[in-house]
Amino acid sequence: MKIASFISILFIAQIAIAQQKVFPLIKNYGAVNEVPFAAMTIDPKVDYKILIDVVTSTEKPDQLNENIENIARIINLHALGGVSNKKLHVVAVIHGPAIMNLLNNEAHQKKFGVNNPHLALFSALKEAGIPMYVCGQTLFKRNVEPSSIVPEVLPSLSAITTISTYTAKGYTVFKY
Repeated sequence: MKIASFISILFIAQIAIAQQKVFPLIKNYGAVNEVPFAAMTIDPKVDYKILIDVVTSTEKPDQLNENIENIARIINLHALGGVSNKKLHVVAVIHGPAIMNLLNNEAHQKKFGVNNPHLALFSALKEAGIPMYVCGQTLFKRNVEPSSIVPEVLPSLSAITTISTYTAKGYTVFKY
């Protein structure tokens, strides 16, 4: 009976450890959990090409958009699985309502009356070498001045052409 109790305690302790959030590559954003009991893991030898398509905005302008934070989470999950920077190629394109999360702080304060909570996240993603694009067509459609967009996110002709270009290069699209 003592052995069964000891094994149960070890299993519970292992699960508790797995619940601790970690940030393997993008610090402070995209928290992930270690899962030591996972039956399916990632192959660190594969070349991963991922295009993250973000269209959904946050409902509250003072809160971080979890769809944009998913960019960091996807990177952290692959890093947690042992995929090196040389094997992980991530690009993001942001369009539709989500472009309001891209406003620089001055424009964000003017529009929403609060600081943009995404600024440090965009800096962390740029520091990690993640190319990020905003749809030029959406800028015109939503009457957003290109100069009001954070400098870490560059304009593209359109989200559609960015997606078609990267899928032609073998990228898998994750849509949020």
